[in-house]
Amino acid sequence: MYFELTEEQQSVKQAAREFTQIELLPGVIDRDRNMQHPTEQVKKMGEMGFLGMMVDEKYGGGGLDSISYVVAMEEISKVDSSCSVIMSVNNSLVCWGIETYGSDEQKETYLPRLVTGEWIGSFCLSEPEAGSDATSQRTTAIDMGDYYLLNGTKNWITNGGKSSLHIVIAQTDVAKGHRGINALIVETSWDGVVVGAKEDKLGIRASDTHTIMYNDVKVPKSNRIGEDGFGFKFAMKVLSGGRIGIAAQALGIAAGAYELAVKYAKEREAFGKPISQHQAVAFKLADMATEIEAARLLVYRAAWMKDNGMDYTSAAAMAKLFASEVAMRHTIEAVQVHGGYGYVKEYHVERLMRDAKITQIYEGTSEMQRIVISRNILSGQLYEPLWKTDHQ
Repeated sequence: MYFELTEEQQSVKQAAREFTQIELLPGVIDRDRNMQHPTEQVKKMGEMGFLGMMVDEKYGGGGLDSISYVVAMEEISKVDSSCSVIMSVNNSLVCWGIETYGSDEQKETYLPRLVTGEWIGSFCLSEPEAGSDATSQRTTAIDMGDYYLLNGTKNWITNGGKSSLHIVIAQTDVAKGHRGINALIVETSWDGVVVGAKEDKLGIRASDTHTIMYNDVKVPKSNRIGEDGFGFKFAMKVLSGGRIGIAAQALGIAAGAYELAVKYAKEREAFGKPISQHQAVAFKLADMATEIEAARLLVYRAAWMKDNGMDYTSAAAMAKLFASEVAMRHTIEAVQVHGGYGYVKEYHVERLMRDAKITQIYEGTSEMQRIVISRNILSGQLYEPLWKTDHQ
């Protein structure tokens, strides 16, 4: 197996790292404190090509692979998770969903705007009573002939206050259950689209999270993604890719906290020497480095499987589950290494700790990832046993 990044992937990593230091780090604490959307920073992300990294060049995208994408996600998440979640939704859920399953007309109409940051997209699945249970959609899209009449409410929508386009998952035929669900592209300027108040969140506070209401919104049939009834399958396919993005975000949060902890431990002295030379601290750093590297390999493996056309459902779930648990565990440890300084905003690690928590929740909770993984284990789809014999 080959573990080195290609020259192109190394260039992406370096460009993302430089971008975070120059454009994202200044003001990141104030944006978090004031829940200030990083509008200018997102615009520059579009100019740098970070908002449509995997989109074909003929639509203005970067035409890059998934590993390049997760490398960039990791670097940006080390500094500003609010920017990285905007990037993740636009790349993994919206652009990838439209390019992979949309019509030629949909691709030509929407992708060039999305990849440049002229438009930002939102993915609208969760509802007040349908979060992890995506089959229980209360939002309806009634077939009116040449258009759908869309009504309902979506919760926890990232980019909700700034997006120009929503991909909305809605029920068209209740009798068909999950086979009666459709995915619709909705422009937010259309009559009947109402954006609710911005949520006041624990972490990723600079990113917009809103409730969205749809009141008799007329959606042309040409804006349905795929065949009638494809919506639930579309959502599950897109979310599997999205989990790779969020796994990379969690990895970046953990790695950012680790880098800060190492730097601080080398500078801070106690009992006559840097605290990094005290075994209690050195062992924390060793554990952090080991688990972060394990998470990185899981994330890269899932991205590699996606690029190679393999079934990456379990790999994505494993990457997100493990990376998000590592992010939560080791951002707490980074605060501990900093001691009292870790509890104040100036040192960044308390913000990373707050940001880490959401990675265990959105794009499918850790509990849902365990369901996905265990189902694949029990169905025999995950691994061939090493001890298989002719008698089995």
